[in-house]
Amino acid sequence: MSDEIRIEEVDSVPPPPKARVADVEAPAEKLERKKDYLEGFLAQKPAEVVAGEPGGDLHDQVVAALKDIFDPEIPVNIYDLGLIYNVEVNGGHVNVTMTLTTPHCPVAESMPGEVELRVGAVPGVGDCEVHLVWDPPWSPANMTDEARLELGML
Repeated sequence: MSDEIRIEEVDSVPPPPKARVADVEAPAEKLERKKDYLEGFLAQKPAEVVAGEPGGDLHDQVVAALKDIFDPEIPVNIYDLGLIYNVEVNGGHVNVTMTLTTPHCPVAESMPGEVELRVGAVPGVGDCEVHLVWDPPWSPANMTDEARLELGML
């Protein structure tokens, strides 16, 4: 091996070849294809959702009822705050799995009862069971973007 560095001086460098596209698509063809795609997409009907499934009427009404309940210390509803972990709707029976911000929350005794009453008042709900869990613990990461925006965290 040689430790010698060779330097070559040049007066100019030839420009690289220009890129060429052989199959240029006319703008009208592009627009026509997009138009066809959009017409097909817009003509599709959404799949029917069972009432108890997320996106179903009863499930959406239960979620709306949960969004009417506000944490007394934080001006955000408990759903967007991330305190509701799961909502299961089976016929007229609803199971809500939830937590609180801390086990020592001042509404630890009253909040599950309020959730049960509000969800039970939704038309079509026969009964509601509320399961209060501490695992996984609540964290600010559970909040929706709307809640973070409301609290000035975004």
